[in-house]
Amino acid sequence: MGRILAIDYGTKRTGIAVSDPACIIATGLQTVPTHTLLQFLQEYVSHETVELFVVGHPKQMDNTDSANMRHITPFVASLKRKFPDIPVVLYDERFTSVLAHKALIEGGAKKKTRQDKALIDNISATLILTSYMEQQRNLRNK
Repeated sequence: MGRILAIDYGTKRTGIAVSDPACIIATGLQTVPTHTLLQFLQEYVSHETVELFVVGHPKQMDNTDSANMRHITPFVASLKRKFPDIPVVLYDERFTSVLAHKALIEGGAKKKTRQDKALIDNISATLILTSYMEQQRNLRNK
């Protein structure tokens, strides 16, 4: 069984999270400079089996796409071209940054740690993946 890899795409940095092979636990993998993202994914996929990419879908409160979607759409197209055998799913990422900050605060992280944007991106990717996997489990259990 392969892993699910979640991507919290940003114009400067991108957070990446990955599931275990049984797709039960989500773990933050890394935050990479966005200009190196496809290269990083190529390297990762060369030594790990990835069965699905889950890309954070930025939405407004009224459920319309946010302005950042103009960056996500070309990235998703590139991802599909580079990895034609791995499906790509867009998944609602609303509130992940807020939840990441909250998790750091509740975990007792110091202010300097909470201001680490790379860490926030990594936690956000983990939250996207966790939420996606929970949704899939709930759908299977209906």
